[in-house]
Amino acid sequence: MTDQSVERFDVSRRTFLKGAAAAGIASNIPAIGADPAAARPNIVYLHSHDTGRYLKPYGYDVPTPHIQRLADEGTLFRRAFSVAPTCSPSRAGLLTGLYPHNSGMLGLAHRGFSLHDYRQHIVHTLHTAGYQTVLAGIQHVAKAPETIGYDRILPRPMTEANHHGTSATVVAPAAAAFLDSRPSVPFFLDVGFFETHREYPDATAEDRADFQAPPRPIPDAPETREDFARYRASARILDEGVRQVFEALERNGQLENTLIISTTDHGISFPRMKCNLTDDGWGVSLILRGPGISRGRVQDAMVSQIDIFPTLCEYLDIAAPAWLQGKSLMPLLAGSATAVHEEIFAEVNYHAAYEPVRAVRTECWKYIRRFGNKTTPVLPNCDDGLSKTLWLKAGWANHHLPQESLYDLTFDPTEHDNLASDSAYVQILDEMRGRLHHWMLATKDPLLQGAVAAPPGAVVNDPDGISPNEPVRPA
Repeated sequence: MTDQSVERFDVSRRTFLKGAAAAGIASNIPAIGADPAAARPNIVYLHSHDTGRYLKPYGYDVPTPHIQRLADEGTLFRRAFSVAPTCSPSRAGLLTGLYPHNSGMLGLAHRGFSLHDYRQHIVHTLHTAGYQTVLAGIQHVAKAPETIGYDRILPRPMTEANHHGTSATVVAPAAAAFLDSRPSVPFFLDVGFFETHREYPDATAEDRADFQAPPRPIPDAPETREDFARYRASARILDEGVRQVFEALERNGQLENTLIISTTDHGISFPRMKCNLTDDGWGVSLILRGPGISRGRVQDAMVSQIDIFPTLCEYLDIAAPAWLQGKSLMPLLAGSATAVHEEIFAEVNYHAAYEPVRAVRTECWKYIRRFGNKTTPVLPNCDDGLSKTLWLKAGWANHHLPQESLYDLTFDPTEHDNLASDSAYVQILDEMRGRLHHWMLATKDPLLQGAVAAPPGAVVNDPDGISPNEPVRPA
């Protein structure tokens, strides 16, 4: 790095700390020495599977005290969203700073979908800035993790019982062992946990189903209470993994010079949540803890995971790649702004089956547009479980899905009262249609030209099927 780069980094750091001090943020970003790369904070990216915001820091009775500790010692975003309520597309959005139809990640990596260019993955930008990049656990943006470009992939025992090496029971010890080696250069440690993906473990004695309320879009019944009790048991395993990583940072003296990014890919695996563009589908947890980040603060600004990449670039004072489509959250973190977005967007293309949907969300309104001829639920895009079985028995397969939906998020936060056909909301409907169409044009969304094609070799389920576990076919 040149002397001019060192000076720019130090000036940027001072500028941030000046704003941070005005906002009451702890001024503990390390001082710049002879080697600015060595002075940069480490980064630990903690991510779970299918967790949404059903965690203790978001007010739910879920046993995650160590994730709560992250919130107590950092900044929690109450209205963070992914760019897709499906696994690989959402992760790719955070890690490339691109919407799925721009990154190429239109569906699931293990079913044959991939990025257009793996050099757009954040590890390459961080490597150029002097970071050692390390993967521990699940990544789900490439069929083979070696494709991505990490400097190291940590070894883990891979058995069916530990979800082929992705459970927190083996990922956390591997990550902790890396931290115990006390690496001498700044690192980006990607810690991916299988939890809280289905199939859930059995509920523990502390997760008595009788006293568990199911997620808010789900009816209260014995089956759904048992389902959520099992989710809680999975969340316990997740939180134990977080504890091990947290304590490894602490005992090795790395905690105060490490930015921790804690998040998940999308909503939990229940009907009308994961794979859906309701807030319960693409709403996610997001907690930042580290040098210069305010402690115990809550942010109500509407943000997207697509903002993480540009935020890191500004936070670290490294050049932001030209392709980034999100916005830096540094004005929020420094207290110089209360919002960075008037609108955010998300999409579905492929999960288990093809289901083209787009959505735009503002502070008060949500507009969802379904494309294609399918007017009933795409059931393979809902993972099997007790809650899904209850809905199927009640006739869910025959429910009609409107082409357009408009929701007033103030009076209808669970998005059940579709106002798209109400003449009183014609002006708002037209405005939201326009917002979505403008975004689709600006991002060259292929859906404007018709059905979105899958890459050669990709496999999917029949949209008219029932389960993602049914036989697949070429896309």
